[in-house]
Amino acid sequence: MAVSISAVVLLGIIVVILLRGGSIRLWPALACTGFGFFLASTGAAPLIRAAISAATGWIPSI
Repeated sequence: MAVSISAVVLLGIIVVILLRGGSIRLWPALACTGFGFFLASTGAAPLIRAAISAATGWIPSI
């Protein structure tokens, strides 16, 4: 749970920086956010969550 919350905060900060820097516009950012919410309710969500957990578990061992 702590990993997912910190990932959400990190990705949120990145999106805010991209919006403020002009690298991404508001509507594409909202479209990507909506895509993420809809993707989270599909059957692919457990696979994505497992891949992220495996990656975050692997990073500290470097």
